[in-house]
Amino acid sequence: MMLTSSVYDAEPIPEAARSEIDRMLRSGDLFRYTAPEDAPVTLLEQEFAAMMGTRYALAVSSCSAALFLSLKALGLPRDARVLIPGFTFAAVPSSVVHADCVPVLCEVGPDYRIDIDDFAARLTEDISAVIVSHMRGHTSDMDAIMQLADAEGIPVIEDAAHSLGTTWNGCKIGTIGRAGCFSFQSYKLVNAGEGGILVTDDADMVARAVIMSGAYEHNWAKHFTAPDPALDAAFARWQNQLPLYNLRMGNLSAAIIRPQLSEVPRRVHDGRANHDHVAALLDTSPWLSVPDKLLPEERAPDSIQFNLVDMNDHEARSFAEAAAARGVKVQVFGLSTDNARAFWNWHFIPGGVPDLPRTRAMLMRACDVRLPARLDRDELDTVAGTLLAAVSDVMGEPLRAYGT
Repeated sequence: MMLTSSVYDAEPIPEAARSEIDRMLRSGDLFRYTAPEDAPVTLLEQEFAAMMGTRYALAVSSCSAALFLSLKALGLPRDARVLIPGFTFAAVPSSVVHADCVPVLCEVGPDYRIDIDDFAARLTEDISAVIVSHMRGHTSDMDAIMQLADAEGIPVIEDAAHSLGTTWNGCKIGTIGRAGCFSFQSYKLVNAGEGGILVTDDADMVARAVIMSGAYEHNWAKHFTAPDPALDAAFARWQNQLPLYNLRMGNLSAAIIRPQLSEVPRRVHDGRANHDHVAALLDTSPWLSVPDKLLPEERAPDSIQFNLVDMNDHEARSFAEAAAARGVKVQVFGLSTDNARAFWNWHFIPGGVPDLPRTRAMLMRACDVRLPARLDRDELDTVAGTLLAAVSDVMGEPLRAYGT
């Protein structure tokens, strides 16, 4: 059975966005600073901060912009070394380079999470900050990471682009480190095509980020309305002291995002159920292995990752081709040409690409398949059945019963 729709198709934008978008199209009121107060972007910031339980949120043009501004807002010196995982999207080391810093990569294990022993070994006195990428929504051991970083006084920024709705020991991912950065790109849980947001409880950090995002003159006053002496003092301290990078979000994007925030709990619930259903089916094959989540983690997946077991490169490529021929695209991270998630393709890193043998070995057999929350049970069974049939095509394993 072939899928009737692509797993890359997004959910429709809620009807509630239409009247606000029509109002803005009639008025031309698209710039976040046009209104004296309550612009859609400002309201999004307030609503997102309330949803996350943080004091502040800053909506910007992308998650990459949020990561960049987070680093700049820390006031790091030029060429400061920033520790990041070896498995992430190229935008993360790019944000570090953009912030005039140097990425330092650590190993990632076969469960797609930071190798804590390697992380600890690389967290030396010459590291100025850490970015933890919860890549594809897989949460690294935040207890261990925060304990190690706090002991050295090193700030942690969470790249939570794939982790909106995920919790760790009951804490919302993105609120554990100094700042958390989220994405509203089309393949994320909330879709605006592009866009990002930064959350933090640090008044000085958010004031610096707001100004550098492009709040010229005194437009920072339109971001926050509640009395906040610490924030007022921070804005006064940094007025005219920082460059403006113009990474603002526009009102149209905010109008598309805001009605989707109420959809987050449902999408998290459905996405988790979808993932677990397909994972159980894939784990019936000796050639496929879905890593378990860590105990403190409650995930919000919109895709599934699994490892190919005891396959060589030719068999791995043949599996991906067989799945594609049956209608399901499988990305094998390390075998996809010029993949932006394979660290050896990041030739822009100062000093050259490091050797990370464990991360490389993982990426050569790690697979990625989109699994959006909108899929129903029949579609999920079709995805799982396609993958099992593809592996049977290549490895000669008899198909087992699956689905309902």
